[in-house]
Amino acid sequence: MNMRILVVDDEPQMRRMLKTGLSVRGYEVMGADDGLAALDAIVSWRPDVVVLDLGLPVLDGLEVCRRVRGWSQVPIIVLSVRDQEQDKVTALDLGADDYLTKPFGMDELLARIRVALRHAARLNATEEPVCTFGDLQIDRAHRRVTVRGQEIHLTPTEYELLHTLTAHAGKVLTHRWLLRTVWGPAYEQDTPTLRVFMTQLRHKIESVPAKPCYILTEPGIGYRFNLQG
Repeated sequence: MNMRILVVDDEPQMRRMLKTGLSVRGYEVMGADDGLAALDAIVSWRPDVVVLDLGLPVLDGLEVCRRVRGWSQVPIIVLSVRDQEQDKVTALDLGADDYLTKPFGMDELLARIRVALRHAARLNATEEPVCTFGDLQIDRAHRRVTVRGQEIHLTPTEYELLHTLTAHAGKVLTHRWLLRTVWGPAYEQDTPTLRVFMTQLRHKIESVPAKPCYILTEPGIGYRFNLQG
């Protein structure tokens, strides 16, 4: 069965372009032109991925994200224009998995879809106590981390940060979401602390901390743990 992708955009030209580009690559595609139609399609059609424009009539993309995350973990890739930077961050905080800024290329969208599908597969799979990403191995049962077979020491906070990143591998996590999840709501605005811990963590798990292959920075947004490592 082909993977189903719901494209939600109020511009007919954009819907046609995405439907054509995705269909020729073997995806089954449905379009929706407003937020309410999108919610109906998600309930009735059960897509594998939702590509969601933020600027929608009836219900905007942020409200769609909020409502969908109340009952579903379907991957959501939001589309935005450059002057919607704060809306993009808000959408990610509400549970969107990834984002693309218009204009974008089809190859880039396809890559984001593949990452979203891998992330969804990890969520649906039985959680294993030992996770491996390239040379990095995390034994969650014993809170033990090894790199290239050598155990490394992480502080409790560093471990919680790494655990949170890997539990959502492939998904863009905002600064605010990470701070709230790892440190608590009182630290939501403490981005300097997050940067310090990310630097420490990279020095412990990355072969070349200045050119990380695991913990990737999303400028102005947050971080993404690379599934490929």
